[in-house]
Amino acid sequence: MIKDFITLEQFNTGQLENLIERTIADKKLYLAGKGSAPLTRQTLAMIFEKPSLRTRVSFEVAMTQLGGAATYLDQTSIGLGTRESASDTACVLAKMCDGIMARTFSHKMVEDLAKYSDIPVVNGLTDYSHPCQAMADMVTVHEHFGKLKGKTLTFVGDGNNVARSLATACAKLGMRFILSCPHNYELEEKFFEDLLDKHPKADSLVLHEPGLAVKEADVIYTDTWISMGQEEEKSKRLHIFRNYQVNAQLLSLAPKHAIVLHCLPAYRDYEITDEAFDANATHIFNEAENRLHFQRTLLNVLMAEGGIE
Repeated sequence: MIKDFITLEQFNTGQLENLIERTIADKKLYLAGKGSAPLTRQTLAMIFEKPSLRTRVSFEVAMTQLGGAATYLDQTSIGLGTRESASDTACVLAKMCDGIMARTFSHKMVEDLAKYSDIPVVNGLTDYSHPCQAMADMVTVHEHFGKLKGKTLTFVGDGNNVARSLATACAKLGMRFILSCPHNYELEEKFFEDLLDKHPKADSLVLHEPGLAVKEADVIYTDTWISMGQEEEKSKRLHIFRNYQVNAQLLSLAPKHAIVLHCLPAYRDYEITDEAFDANATHIFNEAENRLHFQRTLLNVLMAEGGIE
């Protein structure tokens, strides 16, 4: 049993497929008012070094729907890694709570919380990965197309934490992953080498020309060009990424059935135009909603059932 959800690299294809299928089934039950509440009297500690809308609301609502509660802990309040070490924080929370969700800058911080805690730890986002987002995205694609295997996802923009998690998900779930980004903003070569080593059939590549990258895309994915902590690079990044905007011209080069996804928040007229966003708003907001549905299923599995088999 795997007690934590830190990166998608932890899990095999069957485990991820089961989580996706169960999320879709659980979603139908909860939307029909038939969901269960297996986490009664359980509490999720939520640690935030970075501000959040979707992560905070989705985890809080998920815990409420499961019959439990969530407590919000920001960096000012607890001083994770400064006022108190990650190991001490993990041990204290494990004595008082039943699970931990952490949204931090450092990936090692979340790994340390998991290492020193005997309760489940969920990665709500780090600079290295965003596994809950990627899984909600896979749920969204599955709902729309009816399957994942054989589909192509093209990520247009920065080779960031979201791109890394999506590339991993695609490799494990039989999807083709294309990253279209400026030179020097790719994911690390070692990341792709390790991915191919573990998944010899993985179809992942980098194409710097976005028009070519979206030519066979079923899903066109974008994210902010300026992540939290990169604000000083804003003017530089806006210049470098200017040709990687998802707009009508780019979408005209993609198959007509292609959908656009965005993990949000969207900075309109930077990485995506109003026109492109509004034309795909249904998919993008369904994607946001699926953060709730995936995380509710995940918390149920980790906290009520003891982990992922």
